[in-house]
Amino acid sequence: MRTLDLGSGVPVENLTVSAYRIPTDSPGESDGTLVWNATTLVLVEVRAGGITGIGYTYADAATARLIQETLAAVVRGMNVMATGRIWDALVACVRNLGRSGIASMAISAVDVALWDLKAR
Repeated sequence: MRTLDLGSGVPVENLTVSAYRIPTDSPGESDGTLVWNATTLVLVEVRAGGITGIGYTYADAATARLIQETLAAVVRGMNVMATGRIWDALVACVRNLGRSGIASMAISAVDVALWDLKAR
């Protein structure tokens, strides 16, 4: 198994995001308050030092667009080991968009991918 050489830090090389609409096992799945026929999974892959970490969230496909068009540029080049600093930068980046809702789900998926990569 390959591990990251921590040295002076490992810059994030790339961040990609995909959205998948997954049908539910049975039509009309419900939790008693809402009925749905599919769930959207937003998958984030962060690459640094030749290793990839993954994170995901269940959210609207607009979450993937926010990650791709806004958050990815913030993360690229940052030290993957500085997860707290990256999180602060992501929160600052969505300041004028609103911190809750889609923005929080987007940050969460990126953060999980970074922690997964850091663990590797």
